[in-house]
Amino acid sequence: MQKIHLFIIYALLSCSLFLAGYSFWRNTSQSTSEDIFQDEQVLQSRPNPSRDSVRLFDIPSELDFAGEKVPLETGDVLERLEREIYVNAYWESNMILLMKRSAKYLPEIERMLKENGVPDDFKYLAMAESGLMNVGSPAGARGFWQILETTGKEYGLEISNDVDERYHLEKSTEAASKYFKKAHAKFGEWTAVAASYNMGQTGFAKRQEEQLHRNYYEMYLNDETSRYLFRILAFKVIFENPESFGFYLLESDYYKNSPLKIIEVNQDIKDLPRWAKQQGSSYKNLKLYNPWLRDQDLNVKRGKVYEIKLPE
Repeated sequence: MQKIHLFIIYALLSCSLFLAGYSFWRNTSQSTSEDIFQDEQVLQSRPNPSRDSVRLFDIPSELDFAGEKVPLETGDVLERLEREIYVNAYWESNMILLMKRSAKYLPEIERMLKENGVPDDFKYLAMAESGLMNVGSPAGARGFWQILETTGKEYGLEISNDVDERYHLEKSTEAASKYFKKAHAKFGEWTAVAASYNMGQTGFAKRQEEQLHRNYYEMYLNDETSRYLFRILAFKVIFENPESFGFYLLESDYYKNSPLKIIEVNQDIKDLPRWAKQQGSSYKNLKLYNPWLRDQDLNVKRGKVYEIKLPE
């Protein structure tokens, strides 16, 4: 009888242990399954680990600025060039907009540089200065070419309360071309001309005398001027080989100017918004296509004629 009781107790204990073990296994199994499912969800929500869009670029083995060789065989020269290429190529939003915007202005800039005997590469200097936008700097430089007021007046630009021709594409490009040619007569190298545009002819000439070197690439300059020409070169490399840097723009992607008519004005206009409306246009269009008009009226000196552009 005692043995029967012991057997029953043993059986009950075994059953309890089995049920407890089964329950533990089931809960563990379910938890593991849920964890695996959650892990799969996390993996699916992670960004693609592929980094194909971040890559090293093939840098040209030979490069020139305005026909003057860039000494890429010199270690620091290659490093400085690559810095500006990567900074600008991976600032995709800025580069795409600059490329799209360039179609509105580069043809005219290229034409005027050629007419004035200035190398075509100087169009990239305008990009480095302003991004081809009529911007202003804290130092008082204005327009595509970032011309200071004293420099603008020296090279024939009208700058007054109601007219600022530093914002006039054609006239400011003409003034910049005069500067480039004058600087080239002084320095003899287009590379030095570009550098002097950044730090001034006097400042660059002084550094040449102090350091006993005339070549830009052999000089120790302030950080801004040291990077300046390489920023210009970076725009040249990227614009001449856009697909190599991941930029694939169709012809339809570029911004275009609207067909324009030119109205000659030789008398004062006291209310430009009203005048623009009388021409079948608007003050917005007037300012958009004539950013050199700086006020709401225009005072015209005797014998002076202004050309105002409006959409046809």
